[in-house]
Amino acid sequence: MVSFNRRIVRILEETGMVEMDVLTAASQVAKQGETSVTEYLLEKEHVKEGELLGVLAEHLGVPPIDLDKVKIQDETLDVMSHETAKETGCLPICRTGNVLTIAVSNPFDVVRHDDLRLSTGCDLRLALALEPKIEEAITRTYTGDTGNLSEILDAVDDPEMKIREGHSDEEDDVVELGGEGNDGDAPVIKIVNLIIYNAIKSKASDIHIEAFEKRVLVRYRIDGALEPAMEPPKKLQKAIISRLKIMASLDIAERRKPQDGKFQVKAEGRQIDFRVSTLPCVHGEKVVLRILDGGNLALSLEKLGFEEKALNDFREAINSPYGMILVTGPTGSGKTTTLYSAVKEIMTPEDNFVTVEDPVEYQVDGINQVQVNVKSGLTFAAALRSILRQDPDTVMIGEIRDPETIDIAIKAALTGHLVLSTLHTNDAASTISRMIDMGVDPFMVASATLLVSAQRLVRRLCKRCCEPVEVKAEKLLSMGYTEAEVKEGVTLYRAVGCNRCSAGYAGRFALLETLPVTEAIKRMIIDGHSAIEIRHKALEEGMISLRRAALLNAMRGNTSVEEVLRVTLAENVRPTFAGRQAAEEE
Repeated sequence: MVSFNRRIVRILEETGMVEMDVLTAASQVAKQGETSVTEYLLEKEHVKEGELLGVLAEHLGVPPIDLDKVKIQDETLDVMSHETAKETGCLPICRTGNVLTIAVSNPFDVVRHDDLRLSTGCDLRLALALEPKIEEAITRTYTGDTGNLSEILDAVDDPEMKIREGHSDEEDDVVELGGEGNDGDAPVIKIVNLIIYNAIKSKASDIHIEAFEKRVLVRYRIDGALEPAMEPPKKLQKAIISRLKIMASLDIAERRKPQDGKFQVKAEGRQIDFRVSTLPCVHGEKVVLRILDGGNLALSLEKLGFEEKALNDFREAINSPYGMILVTGPTGSGKTTTLYSAVKEIMTPEDNFVTVEDPVEYQVDGINQVQVNVKSGLTFAAALRSILRQDPDTVMIGEIRDPETIDIAIKAALTGHLVLSTLHTNDAASTISRMIDMGVDPFMVASATLLVSAQRLVRRLCKRCCEPVEVKAEKLLSMGYTEAEVKEGVTLYRAVGCNRCSAGYAGRFALLETLPVTEAIKRMIIDGHSAIEIRHKALEEGMISLRRAALLNAMRGNTSVEEVLRVTLAENVRPTFAGRQAAEEE
């Protein structure tokens, strides 16, 4: 390996990809045996993975391979054991007749390749990949194989992880993850522990356990996209679901009705809540676990990624003494996080803050939080009536779902309280129509509402591997860029993917469109104008739409064209209110 490191250093020196002082430092680290030259350069972000692999492949005369895009058949893995792959650092890719294609990081390790020829009985065809990528692919490929169940079961036994089962809030209910006594060694418990442990490590927001005819699939939602994580044996399907039901205090005998529950895990020094939902399907129950990690709560409006105007509008509204502020968007768009961040910013020891939620997702010190319990009669409306008798200054309602709740919320906003809540609509202007459809008088909507906003979460491009992409002017214009921007030149980027990100993305940020209810908007609401007309008036007053916010972030290199098109709708050309009025007069 030492001689190969030297060869890599010479190639990089000749091509001028890396400065000499960096190459010298990489060589010294490699000589000490701590890491290889390529690992050092990638870890310190001196080169991009794709560029490094391309240069090395060209000079070494070995074709490169992207292991993230390769699907390896089980028959190919049978040729080489997991232990052999780890020891040699070589991964079998495919087998054609007696020729085995393997991914290698050092194509000149003749002795190792001769040993593989003898052990596999095949002629070898080499493909070049970087060492960290091969190690990652070996782990992913072999441990994801259900035939290697013993490796999965032994992958995690973390004594630091503890679990609180069911709905009790007593600290005495905290037990070690995996149960007590000999049951902690049960294979099913180990698999469930591993699923939870890996989800926390991956910073997933949800865990999906899905039952199909011949397999069970576990997927994690990471940065808004579902990614396959594991395929436990089909024969353990019922046992895994039963274990999760026990943890969430659900009825393990009930398999024909949906159920909801919760449990808590203590890991890495913090408490993490899990909400569990079961759904009967054709081939068994599907289980979804929502991960509510208070450690991931930003609690700072600046960290959410809003445009400056949207942030200023939002701040001006939440600092008002009374009125109603609504954040709208689909499930999982970060509405609750935004509200908590707002409350955290404005809360003071002199004020009485009360929330009513279903469920209470994040526990914040200094805020009185009420958990809805429909079975006992504690609905949003009932809780809100009681809260208003508790002399609140600011009230946060987790979600407005029915006419009774919005009626009380509107009245609270009109009687000196600041009310923050969420609603399910597609954009800010549609929220006005939605409130009126729920039976609220337009005059009351106009008088009580300070600001309506719509929110989406988009994936952030990985800065280490993203690449510029050329987009034709016609498409840029159709997406929503102005002619002036296209003329000046718009630089956009695309996701590539490396071993430090997920499919070219790392994390998410929020898009927010804010519609302050100005005097002009109030008059339009009272006069009964449509959501389209209200939206167009807001755009005339300077509102930055979700699509426009996404386009601006794409220009800055924060996200990709694909994300812009995936998350936001195009701005349709609509007649102005003045134009419509003139047409009606004619």
